[in-house]
Amino acid sequence: MESNLSKIKPKLRTEGQVTGNFGVPKRLREAHNASLGLTKAEQVNITTQNDYLKKMYQILDNPPNGNMKQFAYNEIRKILIQRGQWR
Repeated sequence: MESNLSKIKPKLRTEGQVTGNFGVPKRLREAHNASLGLTKAEQVNITTQNDYLKKMYQILDNPPNGNMKQFAYNEIRKILIQRGQWR
């Protein structure tokens, strides 16, 4: 008896959908950011380190809770270590 298994030719993967996302067909990436528009440089606010340090000192003096006080202390410490002023 001859087996039919040897007569089956393997198909090349040149047909059908291109998959790669766990069997889901790949999609072209859509540009969702195109509808947001461009941000102008005048609209971007960057807080300086001095302003941030002032805010952290205000939080340290009057914290809403203990976690915020600890966070403010760590941030002040980090900035002062960067500046070489921590003792």
